[in-house]
Amino acid sequence: MSFLKFIIKNPFRRKNSAILAIVGICIGIVVIVALGGITNGLVSTFEDTVHAGGSDFSICGKDTGDSAYGTNTIDANWTEIIGNVSGVAEVMPIYVILTPIGDDYMKTLIGIEPNGTSMADISLSSGRMFNNNSSEVIVGKVYAQDNNLSVGDNLTVDGEDFEIVGIYETGDTNMAKAVFTSITKVAEINDDNNSISNIYVKVASGQDPQKVADRIDEKYGDNITTISSIMEMEQMADMLNMLKASSWGISLLAIVVGALGIINTMLMSVFERTREIGVLKAVGWSNRKILTMIVGESLVITILSAVIGSVIGFVVTTLLGPMMNVTPSFTPEIFVQAFVIAIIVGIIGGLYPAVKAVKLPPTEALRYE
Repeated sequence: MSFLKFIIKNPFRRKNSAILAIVGICIGIVVIVALGGITNGLVSTFEDTVHAGGSDFSICGKDTGDSAYGTNTIDANWTEIIGNVSGVAEVMPIYVILTPIGDDYMKTLIGIEPNGTSMADISLSSGRMFNNNSSEVIVGKVYAQDNNLSVGDNLTVDGEDFEIVGIYETGDTNMAKAVFTSITKVAEINDDNNSISNIYVKVASGQDPQKVADRIDEKYGDNITTISSIMEMEQMADMLNMLKASSWGISLLAIVVGALGIINTMLMSVFERTREIGVLKAVGWSNRKILTMIVGESLVITILSAVIGSVIGFVVTTLLGPMMNVTPSFTPEIFVQAFVIAIIVGIIGGLYPAVKAVKLPPTEALRYE
């Protein structure tokens, strides 16, 4: 039997101890993989939501007001002013009001140019886009399902019949139950052609959105303010960093617990094989070879644990993630991290027992019963 096969088979001579060690380490690996997948999924979902359609941030009124967002409306001329700021590539005004829609006394109606809906984080799942200045609307998929609406149906908006020409999907839960129509139509309903609620802003390629937002604040901060994905991203980044820190904390705990478990297992192995180690020394095995054997056996257990734990973590998270409204995202880095931790645990856990085995005097070991 080769030395490598000897190392691979040796840990399983004591099956119960090996299984217990594998289970203990597996639990840590499962947690590491699961947390990694969920964290990446949350990051991916958040970035998709923030950057969907390419809107980097938006502009709204400075003071508290009676608009749907709780701020005052701003003059429509701000669209052109913001569009001329250095670093801004595209601007899109929107007009949001609360008005009677269908059976709802107050419902969110959002006015936007038909070609600007991509900046509002919506995409059509059926039907077509509304025409400009027409009595046509598109409704959120959630709103359509809740009210049993479909393309071709009529929907009463502020006492006027509008045709539903499309149903949209969105990554923004605030818009999932809203209704979109032409901005000119919303201005007509609200009897105000000179005001808007917000301006979506897309910065030019290579520009830093934060710097562009700061530039706008510096020039026009007395009249308008940026309420943007930048602010949201900073808040969410803090939350995600906390989650990642927790993940690394759990990883560290897994290393400590796993190392203690494998140390105990390998120490028992050395204790039970004291005479065997003495025989190996007596027949000429070097201390280095015995040390390699013990550490190798420890690595066999932890690497096997990493394989099993990674598979279980992947399967469990994939199945349970959607139930938590999270789509897990697994990258090679997650599994590399799991295996690196397993290897570290294997080396740490096997090194101390290996040193103990090396220090055993052959004559004492041979007399051990």
